[in-house]
Amino acid sequence: MFQREREEEKTPEAVLKEAGFSVSEKCSSRHSCFDYAARKGENVVFIKFQMDIDGFSFDDSQELRLLSECISAAYFLVSERTREKPLEDDTVYRRYEVFAVTPKTFENIVLHKIYPLIQAGPGGYYVEIDGETIKRRRQELGLSAGEAAEMIGISRRTLYGYERGMAKASVAAAYNLIYALGAPVAKPINVFDKPKNQRKCSLLRTAGNVIAKNKLLARICSKFSRSRVTMVKRAPFDFVITIPEEKMKIVGGVASDRERTLNRRVEEILSVSRVIKARPILITEKQKPTNKDIPCIYRDDLSKIRKLEDIICMV
Repeated sequence: MFQREREEEKTPEAVLKEAGFSVSEKCSSRHSCFDYAARKGENVVFIKFQMDIDGFSFDDSQELRLLSECISAAYFLVSERTREKPLEDDTVYRRYEVFAVTPKTFENIVLHKIYPLIQAGPGGYYVEIDGETIKRRRQELGLSAGEAAEMIGISRRTLYGYERGMAKASVAAAYNLIYALGAPVAKPINVFDKPKNQRKCSLLRTAGNVIAKNKLLARICSKFSRSRVTMVKRAPFDFVITIPEEKMKIVGGVASDRERTLNRRVEEILSVSRVIKARPILITEKQKPTNKDIPCIYRDDLSKIRKLEDIICMV
């Protein structure tokens, strides 16, 4: 039964496209912290489809968050289970501060704008409470904090916590609040928003390791040190150059002579760059991809580039 229902589900690309998103090709030429980049209007999102949520590593989350910050994009996971236990529909999970939902919940959000109310946490399931709505509704009913707390079956201190946005409610308590006050006091969770109060991610050590192992990346970083160069290793591309004054982003790949999937990776770089509205470029030693739609800089020509404007003219 479960297998038959899964087979009837739409593919991720179909769901996004039906909702009006522009969708990149699946990024599979090498390990990537996201599978698809998608855009609708000015909203960009990176989505990773991970069958088991536990297979999404800490390094994946760090790089996904760094990349999303660089591109000003949202990000989340779509998963079916944790170890051997299936994830619940209409519930939002977290993996290293990255939101995760089931395929069915993903479809409801994208196609029907039905956002889940329940979050899963270490202590069980809880609901984010709209404190302003609780206070306004209590006052409309002419109830004191003590009277409202008694009617709901909680302490006055807990009610004050809800009203001030300082406490989360269990699912049962949230239902009691809704029933007693006659108002929707639970906040829906929009996975297209970045998680609140997330810690700034730092990949300086990882970026340093990447640069140390790749001389071309090291030269790029030193040449454009005055601009923001974000190094990544879990994406089809290897770096993103942000140029605020030009309102431009350059997405670049660095190719080696031994790379066998270069043509496929170039297609993915071009596809993602179109979705996120960035300019693609390829830095290569000698190998040239058969696809000619991407500007190439050869290793020997890199020394001729003196300033960032030279790169801008190329892309």
